Amino acid sequence: MPKAIRLHRVGGPEELRWEESDPGRPGPGEVLLRHTAIGLNYIDVYDRTGLYPMPLPAGLGREAAGVVLACGRGIKEFKPGDRVAYVHTQPGSYCEERLVPASVLVKLPRAISDEQAASMMLKGLTAQYLLRRTCKVAKGDWILVHAAAGGVGLILCQWAKSLGAKVIGIVGSDAKAALAKRNGCKHVLIEGRDDIVARTRALTKGAGVRVVYDSVGAKTFMASLDCLAPLGMMVSYGNASGPPPVMSPMELAKRGSLFLTRPSLFAYIAKREDLDAAARELFSVVKSGKVKLRIGQTYPLSEAAQAHRDLEARKTTGSTVLLP
Repeated sequence: MPKAIRLHRVGGPEELRWEESDPGRPGPGEVLLRHTAIGLNYIDVYDRTGLYPMPLPAGLGREAAGVVLACGRGIKEFKPGDRVAYVHTQPGSYCEERLVPASVLVKLPRAISDEQAASMMLKGLTAQYLLRRTCKVAKGDWILVHAAAGGVGLILCQWAKSLGAKVIGIVGSDAKAALAKRNGCKHVLIEGRDDIVARTRALTKGAGVRVVYDSVGAKTFMASLDCLAPLGMMVSYGNASGPPPVMSPMELAKRGSLFLTRPSLFAYIAKREDLDAAARELFSVVKSGKVKLRIGQTYPLSEAAQAHRDLEARKTTGSTVLLP
């Protein structure tokens, strides 16, 4: 019988269990997949710890690549043997086989490997909507990216550079600074060592940046606001250090009529046409070589708990892929 990582109660990585799990047969509109590669993301930690509550027991994981094994009634766009990938609102990709709605699947081009696809469906589509829709970054824009050496960060910084933006990356160590510098950052600052606000103001000659992409949350939120130019946009898209503080809207006004958004990928790809368009643009920018995917580490799926420990300890760089 196929196996899966299952969570029976919220808590630390030790709560992840490697168990037999029968996915069943596909119903109408469903596809049965055999996973070949699975992406690890910080949202998986939020699910595991209960920050995003869900009924238990449950699976973890939002993205994967695989091969179609069987299709339910009414499926015309996919057939057994097709290489596909997905990102899904419902956790459960940490498994060998899974039923998923056909509506979340996209076919993989030959030039994109399964490991690449698993490493970029959530992270790459996140970078796509952040740069191309939430704030349409243009040539000459100064932008600030937190966690610039992470999975989303490396894609975001490379893509932003290809658009002509000037990227300031924030990282946690010298090793990560070197990595970020090789992947699109014009300047790199070290969290905890550099005065992020003062250095950002100096680099932009006092103007501030047009947009901040902040996935860290509590530790960086207010400093991120202080890095923005008047009419700049604060994009808070993650909570790696905990949720941002409660804040009066007047804080935005006194810093120059700032914009604040807390976007979610799944709102941006809820319509089939938006998912297809975003995936096409992502696959195109990767195939062009403008964005090079960096899979920093892989783990056997059965060792997902160790992958979580390393992710939370900030020992990982780039994307992490779990292999069934």
